[in-house]
Amino acid sequence: MAETNRELADFLRRARSQVDPSRAGLPPDGRVRRVPGLRREEVALLAGVSSDYYTRLEQGRRITPSSAVIEAVGRALELDDAGRAHLRDLIGAAGTPARRSPRGVQRVRPGLYQLLDALDGEPVLVLGRRTDILAANRMARALFADFDRLPPRERNYARWMFLDDTARSLFVDWEEQARTVVESLRLEVGRDPDDRATVSLVAGLREHSREFDRWWEQHRVHRRTHGSKRLRHPVAGELTVRYETLTLPGDPDTTLYIYSAEPGSDAKRGLDLLASWSLTDSAGTPARGATD
Repeated sequence: MAETNRELADFLRRARSQVDPSRAGLPPDGRVRRVPGLRREEVALLAGVSSDYYTRLEQGRRITPSSAVIEAVGRALELDDAGRAHLRDLIGAAGTPARRSPRGVQRVRPGLYQLLDALDGEPVLVLGRRTDILAANRMARALFADFDRLPPRERNYARWMFLDDTARSLFVDWEEQARTVVESLRLEVGRDPDDRATVSLVAGLREHSREFDRWWEQHRVHRRTHGSKRLRHPVAGELTVRYETLTLPGDPDTTLYIYSAEPGSDAKRGLDLLASWSLTDSAGTPARGATD
C-alpha cells in the first residue's frame, strides 16, 4: 500500500475510534463493544453508504468518493474543519500518482523582507513547507532563538521545538505548543504524504523524540490561524504573546506569524524591554535563508 493510502486508512481508523457511540444517535443493538469508538458498519450507516464501500475506503483502496460522501463521512466521524480538510487532502492525494521529484527550494521575495523591516517592532516569523523557517526579523530572533546561526537544513520550527532544550525551557506551555506543531504538521503532510523532505523530517523527529512519536501516532490535525504562547524569557521575563497568521495569496506554502501583546500589559512592557536589549545585542537584520 502506498504511503498516501496508509495515511488515509490510519486517519479514518483513529478518527472512528474517538467517536462516542452514545452521542452518535445509533439504536442499541445489544452487542458488547470490545474496542472504543464506532464500528465500520456504524460509520457507513451514519454516512449513508454501504458497509463494503466504507470498508474499502478505510482500507485505502483506489476509490474516489464524491464531495457529498466525503462530507457525510466527516459528519459521521465528527471531524472539525481541519479534520475534514485533511480527509479531503488524503482522498485527493490517494487518487493521484506519488510525487517522484523533490519540490524546489523555497525563497523569500525581496518585498517580504521589506515587510519584515517595516514590522521591526513586532516579532515576525516566516515559515514555509513542513515548518521550515525561511526568515525571522530581529524581534523574532530575540524572542525565540537566533535561527540564522543554525545550519540551513536545521532551520525548522518543529525540529527546534522538539530537539532544542532552549525551546523546552522557553515555553511555559511547551506540551501544548509542541502538540499543536505535530497536529499542524500532520495536516500539511496530508497534502503531499510522499514528499521526501517531509518524510525525512518526520522520521528523524520520531526517532529522537518520544513525545513527537507518541503524538504523531494519534493522527490528530490542527490548523493554526491564531493563538497565544506563554513564555519564560531570560530577558523579558514571563509574558504571553498572541499571534495571527497570514498566508500569502500568491504563495500558499509561505505563512507569516506575527506576534504581539496587548498595549499597556506586562507582556507589552516585556517586548519593549526585549526590543531595547536586541538593538544593543545584534545588528538587527532579518535572517535570510532558503531551505529545501
